[in-house]
Amino acid sequence: MPHWENLTMPKFEALLGETRTVILPIGAIEEHGPHLPLGTDAFHALEVARRVAKQRPVVVAAPLYYGMCRSTREHPGTVSISGDTLRALLKDLGREFYRQGLRNLAIISGHAGGTHMAAVTEAGEALLEEFPDLRVAVVNILDLLREVLTSRPDLIKTPGDSHAGEVETALMLAAHPHLVQGSAPAEWPAFPKYLLVRDKRRYWPGGVWGDPSRATAAQGEAILEAEAQRLLQILAALEGEGNS
Repeated sequence: MPHWENLTMPKFEALLGETRTVILPIGAIEEHGPHLPLGTDAFHALEVARRVAKQRPVVVAAPLYYGMCRSTREHPGTVSISGDTLRALLKDLGREFYRQGLRNLAIISGHAGGTHMAAVTEAGEALLEEFPDLRVAVVNILDLLREVLTSRPDLIKTPGDSHAGEVETALMLAAHPHLVQGSAPAEWPAFPKYLLVRDKRRYWPGGVWGDPSRATAAQGEAILEAEAQRLLQILAALEGEGNS
C-alpha cells in the first residue's frame, strides 16, 4: 500500500510517475465514550484513505492524530491543539508535499468539530493562495456520511446519531474490532443553548452522542465502502477540474 511512511526513497520516486495526489488523513486524540479508542477519528479517516488507495493511485500521508477539541476537552484522554498550531502544521505539510512534487492535496478529517474544520479550511485556502497550481480539497467525513445516508438511509437506525454513537462504533467494529471495548449506554449531550460552559463534562458525562448498542460490523463495513466510493468521486474532480 502507498503509505508514505512505509515507502522507500526509490518507491516514492516511482509513485510520483503514477500520481501527483496525496491524501492527508487527520483526526484528534479525543474521548469516544468508554468503549472506543481515543484515536477513533484518525483511524476512520485513515481507513477510508486506505480503501481509496486500493482503487486509485494516490500517496497516503502519515496521519495527523491531533486536532482542535472543544466540547470534549474536559474528558479524560482528550488532547487539543490550538487553531494557530493546526493551521501552521497543515500549511507546513502542504508546502512539503508540494516541494516533493505533489500537486493535488486532499485533507480528510475524521474529526468534525466546527472550530477544527474552520482551521483546516483556512489552511487549505492559504495554500491555494501560495501555490497557483496546487489543487486542494477539504473533506469532513461527517459530510461524506451525510451524503451517503441520503441515498442509503437504511445504514443507520439511531436518529441524531453522532460522536461515539452507532455509526462510529460500527466503523470501529469493521476496521479495528480489537480496539472496541464492548458498548456503552445511549446518551446525548445537554449543553445549554448559546451559553458557553466551563464544566463541559457536567453536560455530557459519558461522552457518547447516540446509541452504540445498535452498531454492527457489517453496518460499519457498508458505511466505510460507501464513504470510500464518494471520496473516489471527489478525487476524480480534484485531479480533473481543479479549484478556482
